[in-house]
Amino acid sequence: MALSKDLMGAAPILPDVPPYWAEAKAELMRRDRIMNKLIPQFDEMHLRGHPDPFTTLARSIVGQQVTVKAAEGAWGKLRELCPKMTPSQVIKAGPEQLSACGLSKRKTEYILDLADHFKAKRVHADQWSEMDDEAVIAELVRIRGITRWTAEMFLIFNLLRPNVLPLDDAGLIQGISQNYFSGEPVSRSDAREVAANWEPWRTVATWYLWRSLDPITG
Repeated sequence: MALSKDLMGAAPILPDVPPYWAEAKAELMRRDRIMNKLIPQFDEMHLRGHPDPFTTLARSIVGQQVTVKAAEGAWGKLRELCPKMTPSQVIKAGPEQLSACGLSKRKTEYILDLADHFKAKRVHADQWSEMDDEAVIAELVRIRGITRWTAEMFLIFNLLRPNVLPLDDAGLIQGISQNYFSGEPVSRSDAREVAANWEPWRTVATWYLWRSLDPITG
């Protein structure tokens, strides 16, 4: 996911390294033998936050249920069409131009609905940093096209919440399977059991499992 400015003006400046990252790494390495082996492999890397709420959510919608290549192509065209990526710019572009970027009719509708929610201030983006995780999720999933997974990605990449466990994320499940179960299938119950040892740093452990599958992406 890549970001720019939001509808409120200048996007907030996020720390280069999340403030809890060093403590989380040390705790995970002490408690979990897999993390103790995995984290040093990516010791110079860390989660990088994306500061603009609207763009983060729009990018997630574009990326849902398509290949990475298709999502990147559509997102690139959308950014060319709407370089400032503000709700007003997206609404002004309209459905025909958005569809021409490679978005399905449904995703076009979702992104326009998202833009309308932000422009009309039917979401409380300025309050999300003070709200707990489930409260933010509850508000976001009321927007068309935003699933719990989308909301959880937002908590991780925009709000930098330290303890998110996105059980609907295929990468997390695959990472647990490969690193903890020798590639055997993993149920949500299995994933929860493994992740219980990561509290309160489940975001950090999830991020390192993503890196075990894709070392490049930040």
